[in-house]
Amino acid sequence: MTHASEISSPKPLALCCYPEWMQHASPTVEGFRAAFRQPSFTAAEIAWRWSVGATAIALFFFGLFEYLKTLPVSKMELFFLRTRQPYLVGQAIARILHGSLNRAVGSALLAALLLGLLWMISASLGRMVIVRNLLDHFRRSGSAGILADLQGDPGRELASNSSENFSSAFPALVRLNFLRAVLGISVIVGIIGAAIIAGLVSPDSGVLAGLYFLFFASLALLVCLIGWALNWFLSLAALFSVRDNEGALGSIAAAVSLCRERTGAVLAVSFWTGLAHIAAFVAATIIVSVPIGLVGLLPGRLVAFFVVVVTLAYFAAADWFYIARLAGYVFISDMPGAFPPTEPIAPPPYSESETAPTFETTIDPDELILSDIPNFRKTNNSLVGNRISWSDHA
Repeated sequence: MTHASEISSPKPLALCCYPEWMQHASPTVEGFRAAFRQPSFTAAEIAWRWSVGATAIALFFFGLFEYLKTLPVSKMELFFLRTRQPYLVGQAIARILHGSLNRAVGSALLAALLLGLLWMISASLGRMVIVRNLLDHFRRSGSAGILADLQGDPGRELASNSSENFSSAFPALVRLNFLRAVLGISVIVGIIGAAIIAGLVSPDSGVLAGLYFLFFASLALLVCLIGWALNWFLSLAALFSVRDNEGALGSIAAAVSLCRERTGAVLAVSFWTGLAHIAAFVAATIIVSVPIGLVGLLPGRLVAFFVVVVTLAYFAAADWFYIARLAGYVFISDMPGAFPPTEPIAPPPYSESETAPTFETTIDPDELILSDIPNFRKTNNSLVGNRISWSDHA
C-alpha cells in the first residue's frame, strides 16, 4: 500500500530546468545586459536602419536638384528673386513652379513607393537576423534551450539552421511590415481628416482660433496614439514570426497573448527603455542648443558639423535602446522559467504512526429517505438472487 507521504506533486518543469538566477531575473536588466555585451546587435540594427535612411536622403536631394534643373527661369523672374521682397519672390516662385508640380508629385509618389518596398525588405531581414541571434544568445546562456529540448517543441528551436524556417518567417515579416506601412499612411490620412473636421466645426472668424487648434490637436493626438499602439503590437508580433514561424495573424495573436499573460513584465521593459530614450533625447537637445545659440560667434560650418555629429549619436543611442527593449521582450517570451507559475498546494503528508482518515462507504438501511414507498422493509419483500420480488404489490 502506498502512503500519502510517498505521493508528492511534481515540481514545475520550468523550475527544475532553469538556473536559480533565471527564476528571479529582471527582463529589463537582461535586455540592457544583452545590448551592452553584444554590440553586434546594435550594429546590425544601425546598418539596416541607416541604410534606408541614407538612401531616402540621397534620393530626396538627387530628385530635388534634378527637378530644379528642369525649371525654366526667365530674366524677369530672376530679377524678382534678387529683389528679396517677399511678395515679388513669392510671385516669381509661383510662376516658375506653374505647370511642373504634377511631375514633381508623381515622381515623389513613385520614390515613396520604392522606398517603402526597400524598407519592408530591409526591416524584415534585419529583424529576422537580430531576433534569431537574441534567441541564440539567451539560450546559450542557460535558459530556454533546456526546456525546449525536454518538451520536444520543434517550434521553439532556432530557425537559423533551416532554409525552410527562413522561407516561412520572411514572408510573415514582410506582411507585418506592409501592415505597418499601411498604418503609417492611415495615420497621415487621419491627421489630415482631423484638420478638416476641426475646420468644419470651428467658426469662420479668427476669434476662436485657439479653440480650433485645441480641437485639432486633440483629434491628431488620438489618431497618433492609436497608430502608435497598433504599430507597437505589429513590431512585437515580428518576434513570434521568427521564433515560432507563425504567420502574420498568428504572430499578432501571440503578441496579444503575451501582453495579457505577462503584462507587468512587458510594461516594465517598455517603461524603463522608454524613459532612457526620453532622457537621451533631452540630453541631445540641450547639447545641440548650445552651439546653435552661439551661431553668431562660431563658424557656421563648425556649428552644422557639431549638430550633425550629435544627431547621429542620438540616433545610435536610440537604436541601442531599441535593441535593449527588443532583448527584454525576447527574454520575456522565451524565458518561462523567469516567470514560474504558482505551484499547486500539496496535501499534508501523513506519518507512519498516523492512519489515514476512513470514510463511511456503507448505507444505513434504516434511513427513511432511501425510499418513497411506505413499509418498504416489511418481511413480505424478499431478495431472490439479484432481483426483488414484490409479493404484496403483485
